[in-house]
Amino acid sequence: MMMVLKLFTEVCLPLVMVAGTGWVMDRKFKLHLETLVKLNLYLMVPAFIFVRLLDTPVGGKEAGWIMAGAFSTMLACGVLSFICSRVLKLRLETGKAHALASMVGNAGNFGIPLITLAFGPEAGSVQVYVLVTMNISVFTFGVFLANLQAGGGWSAHRRALTATLRQPSIYAVASAVVCKWLHIPVQSVGWIWEPLQITAGCLVGFALLTLGVQLSQTKPAPLRPPLVTALVVRLIGAPLLAWGITRLIPVPPATASVLILAAGAPTAVNTALLAHEFGGDREFATASVFYSTLLSLVTVTITLALLKA
Repeated sequence: MMMVLKLFTEVCLPLVMVAGTGWVMDRKFKLHLETLVKLNLYLMVPAFIFVRLLDTPVGGKEAGWIMAGAFSTMLACGVLSFICSRVLKLRLETGKAHALASMVGNAGNFGIPLITLAFGPEAGSVQVYVLVTMNISVFTFGVFLANLQAGGGWSAHRRALTATLRQPSIYAVASAVVCKWLHIPVQSVGWIWEPLQITAGCLVGFALLTLGVQLSQTKPAPLRPPLVTALVVRLIGAPLLAWGITRLIPVPPATASVLILAAGAPTAVNTALLAHEFGGDREFATASVFYSTLLSLVTVTITLALLKA
């Protein structure tokens, strides 16, 4: 019990304090959530991905297996979500929201500080590739789904594809890959690299503050079966699936621990941000972020305790 409490105070409590500050600030000053959303989606996340991909020493086959493990876990969660949707006979719109809430974990503003505090800065190299996997997924498949909720037919598909291609995170990943492949010395160009580093360094704190504002402005839906099943898949099913998947891929035990703990992160704020930005199912998306973030403080602590043991 003392170990669990120690892990909570050292790993989870700092995240709560920063997000709580955002909650308090919003209660006092009524912050403009849309502005915070745009700064996250269109500036800080792309800068963070680009800088971390160029800085991280992990690469080659190991990076490929890390991304394969993260993607396989997400895909397996999608299968569980599909089964739940069929059993519960959910409407199409609710089923899509259920899938996003179940599949996409908060690998950035929750996962990065969580993994760093839990396993040290060197583990951040692994988490960067988990973050890239999640961001590619959420800014392609996620944006597509968020837009399709507004209607059907070819026009909705075209709007979804257009919105997807407008996401700068996709181009941040592509640019980083090209720079690495062609050995372009971006880091040596100070007037480009320094602003990118400064912006990337702002992400963790700013995103946690945004999370606090998001939670402050959320009026969560009641805990009913569709939402409960999404939370179970996200917080309990995902780490168990990641544990099984890491037994099948050739990654070191330390890397496997990062993948398992990262899999149990709460529903990504980006799913709620996309719903806010593109007019998706805001109620389900924000409720899944709200409840999963609160409950993850317990489930993540227990998962970490088991991994440490």
